[in-house]
Amino acid sequence: MGSAEPGPPPKKITRPGKKRRGARHREQMPVTGEKTMTTITTRDGTSLYYKDWGSGPAVVFSHGWPLSSDSWEAQMLFLAERGYRVIAHDRRGHGRSSQPWQGNDMNTYADDLATVLETLDVRGATLVGFSTGGGEVARYIGRHGTARVKKAALIGAVPPLMLKTPQNPHGTPKEVFDGLRAASLADRSQLYRDLASGPFFGFNRPGAAVSQGMVDSFWLQGMQSGHKNAYDCIAAFSETDLTADLAKFDVPTLVVHGDDDQIVPIAASAELSAKLVKGATLKVYAGAPHGLTDTHKSRLNEDLLAFLRSP
Repeated sequence: MGSAEPGPPPKKITRPGKKRRGARHREQMPVTGEKTMTTITTRDGTSLYYKDWGSGPAVVFSHGWPLSSDSWEAQMLFLAERGYRVIAHDRRGHGRSSQPWQGNDMNTYADDLATVLETLDVRGATLVGFSTGGGEVARYIGRHGTARVKKAALIGAVPPLMLKTPQNPHGTPKEVFDGLRAASLADRSQLYRDLASGPFFGFNRPGAAVSQGMVDSFWLQGMQSGHKNAYDCIAAFSETDLTADLAKFDVPTLVVHGDDDQIVPIAASAELSAKLVKGATLKVYAGAPHGLTDTHKSRLNEDLLAFLRSP
């Protein structure tokens, strides 16, 4: 490369209302709950990336494993164009958020969501959680209540408990989750391709029209996650009992699930959640897979809009 004439030195940038204190002055690190253009810092110093689009009543989205807030783009764009403020963050260890060693559990996920709502001063929000994000929403309400929440929606969500136990006979055997962990350690890149090209979108069903774009997007989002974070999250979404959290819901709640969900079977999730949440509305999408936010996005968008506009 050729040499270039040196340009003028960069201008010093100081915070509004702050005076420079000489060459030794340094910008302070963000404090708890402080936000920048795209990130929020949590109590333990984790940086959470977020999107905040549009204006109007707030709708806050929590994504599934091992994805990021990008998985909500179809719903966010649709609702923002119709007069809603839509917010979604990348869960710690996922997407563009930082990858801390600790805190990869449902309690911390819920507390991180609380930090997002408080920092952005969100009130009267509709919380929408998909898969693991549904557990995050449930645990948030269980730990923080509904002072900032107007409505809730659980989409293909993991509550009340994925793991098969004597008290939860319709759950998924632990050996399945052990297999996920083993596959993650062996070759998680291939694991994400296998999930996306198979059961997640239902592409393993006879006659399914496979979208390579959906497969690639799932793989890319998965590979953005931290290895340790994604590994720990398997226990978080499968072994956390959210039954008591659902009992604390006191806002209108929509439950949406596909009856061909091979990842989070409906009998151990939505059907039970709709009974545990007083007054919940259950919508079952016939033949829909787990990844219905993409495969059935038009229907889901309209159902979410109707739910938001309902009294």
